[in-house]
Amino acid sequence: MAIPWVLRSTPFTVTEAIDAGITWRQLQGRKWRRVGPGQYAWSGVRDTPLLRLAAVLQRLPPEAAFSGRTAGWLHGLDLTPCDPVEVTVREGSGISGRSGVSVRRAKLEPAEVVHLAGFPATSAVRTVCDLASRLRLVDAVTAVDMALHSQLVGSAQLESAVAGRQGSKGVVRFRRVVGLADKGAESPMETRLRLLLVLAGLPRPETQVALHDEGGRFLGRPDLFYRSHRLAIEYDGSSHRDNLTGDNRRQNLLVNAGYRILRFTSDDVLRGSDSVVAQVRKALVGDDSPANRPI
Repeated sequence: MAIPWVLRSTPFTVTEAIDAGITWRQLQGRKWRRVGPGQYAWSGVRDTPLLRLAAVLQRLPPEAAFSGRTAGWLHGLDLTPCDPVEVTVREGSGISGRSGVSVRRAKLEPAEVVHLAGFPATSAVRTVCDLASRLRLVDAVTAVDMALHSQLVGSAQLESAVAGRQGSKGVVRFRRVVGLADKGAESPMETRLRLLLVLAGLPRPETQVALHDEGGRFLGRPDLFYRSHRLAIEYDGSSHRDNLTGDNRRQNLLVNAGYRILRFTSDDVLRGSDSVVAQVRKALVGDDSPANRPI
């Protein structure tokens, strides 16, 4: 059976399939894949998030825009876009629930909607503000860190947004998230490691500080750094494992220059949080100098 050109690249409805000469019985065959309620796609089209979003878009009113994590993904952030697909519609919209879609009704100004890869989405600032206000604290800070590090938004924009939302719902959470965010974080796990320490009551470390020896030679840039204690903290992800020789050499240079180093893995951060905090706390209060007395 020849595949009609009109059905080769985008999702379509049963009615559109019949109009193109494909029967309901044929749609149940292996050449077609169901992608939504009453929606199908040719099996030769890759099942990607963009295909899923295209299917959802066909079921939305014109004033709707992808938002939350879905919009964050469209803006280039490392977020899950389709679990569920998140959509914002203007207040008063008559849209009902959609399978696999989280619909939020909120004020949505025309200037807060942009088009990305052909899809309507909330603007960068609106998207980050929504994520900061709605997600759980650690997830929210992780998303804001990604947005700041990628320069999707700037700190001044977020501070202005906080000021503009005084008295509104979620502003307290929003303000706290912005206050905890740090553009120096280079990965979500680095953010989680930093928050693990800060939320446990330890001082806030600096991020990505360039360290040098007495002769001025560059030694490295640890993920987290306590300057007054000369304590560097590293998150060891897959890239570290792939470059173990280089990391060991860098660590030796740092130790010889008088720096201390603690290294943690994802398992430490996700399942051994108490141990991580205890080790860092001990390193920070490990001597009797006034600067290092218990926090």
